[in-house]
Amino acid sequence: MFLLLLLCLCGLLVRGDAQDRAALWRGNDRSGRCQYTFTVPSPVESSCPQTGGPETEGLKARLNLLEVMVSRLTGGDTGGSQVTRDRAQTDLQEALNRATGERNLLQGEKERLERELGALQRRMEEMRRETERLRNKPCPPQTPVVPPNPPLLNSGLMRPAGDSSPLSHLMTSRQGDSSSLGDPSWQYGSPGFQEVKAEVTEVPAPDGSDGSTGCGDLVWVAEPVTHRRADNIAGKYGVWMQDPEAVSPYGPNMIWRIDTIGAEVRQVFGYEDMEQLSKGFPSKVLLLPELVESTGATMYRGSLYYQRRRSRTLIRYDLASESIAARRDLPHAGFHGQYPYSWGGYTDIDLSVDEQGLWAVYSTSKAKGAIVISQLDPHSLQVKKSWETNIRKISVANSFIICGKLYTVASYAAPDTFINYMYDTATSQGKAIALPFKNKYLYNCMIDYNMAQKKLFAWDNYHLVSYDLRLGRRQVN
Repeated sequence: MFLLLLLCLCGLLVRGDAQDRAALWRGNDRSGRCQYTFTVPSPVESSCPQTGGPETEGLKARLNLLEVMVSRLTGGDTGGSQVTRDRAQTDLQEALNRATGERNLLQGEKERLERELGALQRRMEEMRRETERLRNKPCPPQTPVVPPNPPLLNSGLMRPAGDSSPLSHLMTSRQGDSSSLGDPSWQYGSPGFQEVKAEVTEVPAPDGSDGSTGCGDLVWVAEPVTHRRADNIAGKYGVWMQDPEAVSPYGPNMIWRIDTIGAEVRQVFGYEDMEQLSKGFPSKVLLLPELVESTGATMYRGSLYYQRRRSRTLIRYDLASESIAARRDLPHAGFHGQYPYSWGGYTDIDLSVDEQGLWAVYSTSKAKGAIVISQLDPHSLQVKKSWETNIRKISVANSFIICGKLYTVASYAAPDTFINYMYDTATSQGKAIALPFKNKYLYNCMIDYNMAQKKLFAWDNYHLVSYDLRLGRRQVN
């Protein structure tokens, strides 16, 4: 107990001694702030360790590095943020300007299209009123271009150039100038063919005893009669037909139509008669197993004859069984734009029917672009006989065959043009002629003869039209 009391007394003495040596003082630091300092001497250490030791120096270095990094980050963030904001604002302004410009362009385009639509609607309304006016207007009597008793014959030749005959202007063709007979859209210089150098002869109109039901030379073509306008762009080009020797199950009044615009042309629309065609109500739609090429198809004895797309293959499609009945390549025939008519449209092979059967009009490399006529077997499609003419296929707009005679049309776009050439397969002779012909809608892509109706069927720039015609006997001198 005494020992414990002695130890406590010693501790108090030591504590008191330490308190006597403690000091509290105050003063301003370097920044001017008041600072209190309490100092107590260490009872163990006689002196403090060196202040410049490794630990202190390392700590100072780390603190300096930290201060530098903080300073850089603070300054960099401030500057970088300002640059970034400026750049972002500039980009946003540019994007806004571009969007505004594009919007203005689109608005201008929209206004232009609206103006064009308004103009088209006005034109359609004008055409509709004109159509109604023409329908209500009585048709004037047609006067043949060539009078029944022509006073112009002079030993079978034309009058001199000074004569007032409607055909006198063609006398220049006897000196080799064929410019009046050519298509103005196609200029080929001197083709080196002989058809434009042939003498042009006039053909008398039929008399009362002959009528216009038999075979003979074509002497007159009437103004076109419009039956229907196509519904959409697919009908700008096409072909329409009537089977002149129809068989069951379709009657003789059935009308067939193919729109030939499109990558896959295979639909055939059938109409019960001309009235249903004009109303646009098909009673039958066929889907062909092989694609159709261009406007050269025709109907004959219950079959559709057409050229297979991108080939020289001819196909006979039986309407009753709705299947392919025969196919055959047309020997050496050009196809898909090698020897078309002047209007183009891949019209290399043109099929037609007349009183003598089925025909193909085309060209070959051997013929060097001249029209070749071949009569075909309607059952097997085999070539029975061929004729090579002296007229270039690409120099005429279209052609058709009547009574074994090929007739060509000079222009597909001129409103007033001519049937300018005739080739007779019976005599293997061709000659230049000049029968007036009208392209009412200024883009005629198909002309075919219908022997049952004694008319020409044509497809003129969306419009299905027909032409009355007159045949006569060739005068024998």
